[in-house]
Amino acid sequence: MEQLMRNVLLYLSKNQSANKAAKKYGLRFGASRFVAGETIESAVAAVRELNKQGIAATLDHLGEFVFSEEEAIESADYCIRTLDAIHASGVQSHLSLKMTQLGLDISKDLCMRNMRRILDRAKQYGNFVRIDMEDYTHNAITLNIFKELRQEYGETVGLVIQAYLYDSSQHIEELKDFHPNLRLVKGAYKESPDVAYPNKEDVDRNFVRVIEQHLLNGNYAAVATHDEKIIGQVKEFVKEHNIPYSQFEFQMLYGIRTQVQQELAREGYTMRVYVPYGNDWYGYFMRRLAERPANVGFVLKSMFKK
Repeated sequence: MEQLMRNVLLYLSKNQSANKAAKKYGLRFGASRFVAGETIESAVAAVRELNKQGIAATLDHLGEFVFSEEEAIESADYCIRTLDAIHASGVQSHLSLKMTQLGLDISKDLCMRNMRRILDRAKQYGNFVRIDMEDYTHNAITLNIFKELRQEYGETVGLVIQAYLYDSSQHIEELKDFHPNLRLVKGAYKESPDVAYPNKEDVDRNFVRVIEQHLLNGNYAAVATHDEKIIGQVKEFVKEHNIPYSQFEFQMLYGIRTQVQQELAREGYTMRVYVPYGNDWYGYFMRRLAERPANVGFVLKSMFKK
């Protein structure tokens, strides 16, 4: 039953009509638990509160279903304004974004022009931009874009690797000589068993494998998980192999396992929270529900609260 609910939610996450309705009605029905408002100001305020707890952040202006050059340029402009706001406010935050948000489905050239504008501003401020990985159809081109931009912009740009894909370990090895800062995640898109592990146990096992592989390569790992068992395994692994705290960090999503976030920060680990914002929040929100269908109950309760 849970798997059926997950599949339905992932299907709905790609529904454009539902996305339009979500924009119309705003951040309600529980989405505000996972999304830090619709404006840059609300997002910076959320980051400031996290920073007070010793927690860093990465801001993501949510954007999906970009179909025109104008929309892609507008999205890039918003990313630049986000970097400006981070710099002006002095909060401790990076920036995350998606290639489709910047026009990749329209043309790679458009996407690259937008990305270079963003990275120029990030480099000016000494900040960092993470390229999010999307569904499998965008995997190969996103890897190639990262390699190209890494050679141009160095440590200003990083990438995400998804452990539920069979070829994730291969990609870790392929990228090791770029000395990349990688955000390592399990993955949140509905993929075919031809390209991704269908069973959670296999995903978890491969997740730990690629974390250890990347750390042993001597490269920086952003370990993105809410799974306390895996967090414990990472703690033991870095201790056993004398890997310094400066070579990795833990990451979690805004609004999820906040107590664990605070505990990790108090223990001296770098703890970073992924903070999404904006009015195009629907697809992101539905994928969070799909990751843990029990959250649907929370949403239903919120719909009937006065």
